[in-house]
Amino acid sequence: MKKILITIFIIAGIFTSYVAIATCNQKNMTVKQRILKAVYPVTMLFKGSKDSSVLHNKNNTQPAVSFHNLQDTMIDGSVLDFSTLKGKKVLLVNTASACGYTPQYEGLQKLSEQYKDKLIIIGFPANDFKEQEKGSNEDIAAFCKKNYGVTFPLSAKSTVVSKVTADMKNVQNNVFKWLTQPGLNGWNSKEPTWNFSKYLVDENGVLTHWFAPSISPQGAEIAEALK
Repeated sequence: MKKILITIFIIAGIFTSYVAIATCNQKNMTVKQRILKAVYPVTMLFKGSKDSSVLHNKNNTQPAVSFHNLQDTMIDGSVLDFSTLKGKKVLLVNTASACGYTPQYEGLQKLSEQYKDKLIIIGFPANDFKEQEKGSNEDIAAFCKKNYGVTFPLSAKSTVVSKVTADMKNVQNNVFKWLTQPGLNGWNSKEPTWNFSKYLVDENGVLTHWFAPSISPQGAEIAEALK
């Protein structure tokens, strides 16, 4: 028993040191957020055991309602008119600050910089999965900027899955209604299955892909779709 306790103590010490080193440059992170960031590379090594599926609009089905007619309130209170996104691809991602996939913010930022002339990334913070986004808009914006250098647009915190309240009102974000209702986007009914589900819309406002949360922003699947 003594040897077991010593072994556990040593492993705990090594892990604590690893987490401290891996997150030494992070600011205002909770212990949980630090651990999640530290173990993310290991999580991605085993993503094969997760849902890594991709849905593709192979028939180039056109939307019934124009994507470019949408608008959304951003995290700073301003309104983004999607008509300004014409001519560029748009990657829309539901995000959270305390999820195993939260470090994907870093990959999304790199992707935004890599394809800055052809791609707009928009993050949609939401508390829909295991309450992993409890912060206010101000907290979320500060967290993303300080810890992941995020400069791409973030929507105001909202609900991204279909959710009907007691008064029978569907409070789902209107952008995600469009992304997940075939009667609007033309073909796709797949809602976010977890934080960091990804939807790609092309330059003409056609929804072309849905990517599962475990797919890295810099993975081959997204690189292929952006060609």
